[in-house]
Amino acid sequence: MDIISKIKEGLGHFSPSEEKVARLIIAQLNFAASASISELAEKAQVSHASITRLARTLGCENVRDLKFQLTQSAAIGERFNNPELVDKEKISHVYASIQEILALNAGLIEEHVVELAGAAICDTRHCLIFGVGGGSSMMAQECQNRLFRLDVLSNAHSDPMMMRMAAATVNKNDVVICLSLSGVSPDVMEAARIAKEYGAQLVAICPQSELAQMVDFHLPIKTQESDYIFKPSAARYAMMAAVDILSSEVAMRNQKRSKEKLRRLKVQLDQHRDKSANTPPADKRFPLGD
Repeated sequence: MDIISKIKEGLGHFSPSEEKVARLIIAQLNFAASASISELAEKAQVSHASITRLARTLGCENVRDLKFQLTQSAAIGERFNNPELVDKEKISHVYASIQEILALNAGLIEEHVVELAGAAICDTRHCLIFGVGGGSSMMAQECQNRLFRLDVLSNAHSDPMMMRMAAATVNKNDVVICLSLSGVSPDVMEAARIAKEYGAQLVAICPQSELAQMVDFHLPIKTQESDYIFKPSAARYAMMAAVDILSSEVAMRNQKRSKEKLRRLKVQLDQHRDKSANTPPADKRFPLGD
């Protein structure tokens, strides 16, 4: 359990002097992380010994260990530890954050890199897509959803062991698409290294990072988090746009085959909707999916 959770769980059960220090830490984490033991004792109006006792009560080796753990918690960001309630944002702010992240990313991806990556995907026998975590794993599935309909044999994996196993089965010139909103995903990076050893070509959609440096084709994205932590991150829209850019290039390069596959999808989906919903003939502009 992290130190802040330990302190919050112990509130009301500490000794009176320990309780003062604990509540000060929760209320002013950045101060507590950087203050000396004398400053902390003076601010909480307790003795040095009270701080030492609190450290031991929390399972820390000593006050230095307590301070180290507080520093780690403070580094995560005050926005997650601030006890003050915040006002709810309006619905329009959700749309505004999406527009902002798309504007931030517009123009980052170079046309010639997309063309080279698209050509590699069109020429490959098999395309693997790796992404772990919340946003990247969902975008891996979305990337497979985009590519299979363009006559590209593809499989998305988000389980770390399956990624390693799939990476070990690649042939030369197979393509692996690596997705990471942070660019720091040890599981994706390790699977990418394995695939590269066996001759696969690597495409990455991620920020500038070590992952970006190890691939053949990098489609860069930038993330931007606000202090309002209760709204889902808009960063996934930047990744989705990059996936759409890449799949559009594949579709154009693969026009003859992809057009026929898309036509079949349209026919079958329209027939399914008409039959199951007993509705008038399907709209010609319905999305190719639901």
